[in-house]
Amino acid sequence: MALSCGIVGLPNVGKSTIFNALTRSAQALAANYPFATIEPNVGEVAVPDDRLAVLQALVHGDHIVPATVRFVDIAGLVRGASTGQGLGNAFLSHIRETDAIAMVVRCFEDDNVTHVEGSPDPVRDIEIVSIELALADLATMQKRLDKLEREARSNPKRRGALDAAQNVVAALEAGKPARSFPPESPEREIANESFLLTAKPQLYVANVDEAQIGKPGPLVDAVQAVAKQDGSAVVVLSGKIESELAGLSDEEAQEFCAELGIERSGLDELALRTYDLLGLMTFLTAGEQEVRAWTIAKGTKAPQAAGKIHGDIERGFIRAEIVSYNDYVEYKTMAALKNAGKVRAEGKDYVMQEGDVVNFLFNV
Repeated sequence: MALSCGIVGLPNVGKSTIFNALTRSAQALAANYPFATIEPNVGEVAVPDDRLAVLQALVHGDHIVPATVRFVDIAGLVRGASTGQGLGNAFLSHIRETDAIAMVVRCFEDDNVTHVEGSPDPVRDIEIVSIELALADLATMQKRLDKLEREARSNPKRRGALDAAQNVVAALEAGKPARSFPPESPEREIANESFLLTAKPQLYVANVDEAQIGKPGPLVDAVQAVAKQDGSAVVVLSGKIESELAGLSDEEAQEFCAELGIERSGLDELALRTYDLLGLMTFLTAGEQEVRAWTIAKGTKAPQAAGKIHGDIERGFIRAEIVSYNDYVEYKTMAALKNAGKVRAEGKDYVMQEGDVVNFLFNV
């Protein structure tokens, strides 16, 4: 199954508006009342990559196939979700099924859009969501602790796992998410095995109004401050503006962005950030039929990357002929690249690098 990022937050912060703009659809109901979204909406979103059009022009490819990232629009959370308030149990189970979290925070004033807490306060809103996730994790970990304590009494080797679980509980009680532990630590291993919500990588989406584009203001500054403390990224965008951009042609959207003084849309930035958050990277293939970006996990070796194209290529893998994207742009043809010694032959132990342009050789 493809990795996915859940779009979460309080009701009426703009989650469904952003999801609809991301997927260029109206499949998620964006309404001015809590719980307009009940069942999660799922959409595949293209990851922007300017390299594809450049390669297409060089090889005269028929069409482009970009990499994609999957987003899930999840019902709004309220205080008490961890104890079943609102759509609490469903909300939490839907988050548990995703691989990362994009927390949308409302950073604009609008009397016409209801806020469940009365008025926008990003720090408070982030705290509400974070506390509910932590409380749900504490309930999960208490069950895990009970089991580990029984196991440790009969098997001393389980003592290490019990200690790690106790450390996770202590961190959660102190207001620290499970992802604060190092990736290879016993605590992180226990957290991942337990499918803890706060173990998932997370970024913040500051939803602003048009007046704040390019000059976000104090509400966004507050989100940036929280993100800096927990090492998360922040994407600043206007759901309303992005909805308008989504309805335009690419050329019209570029003109609109220029008028607003922005280089790329906030949703493009969100897709890129999410791709990285999920630990994904891209390798490229370029031929007359298509120029394509292929999604793999960071650290993937060449045969497994080949398997993304077809299982037979992985099974019969001989070697990978690899050119760096920058060299391809400079030399323009495979003949020129080979004459310049810029085509590398890599074997089964080669770890793929972002932007490798690849031709796999294999036995049929």
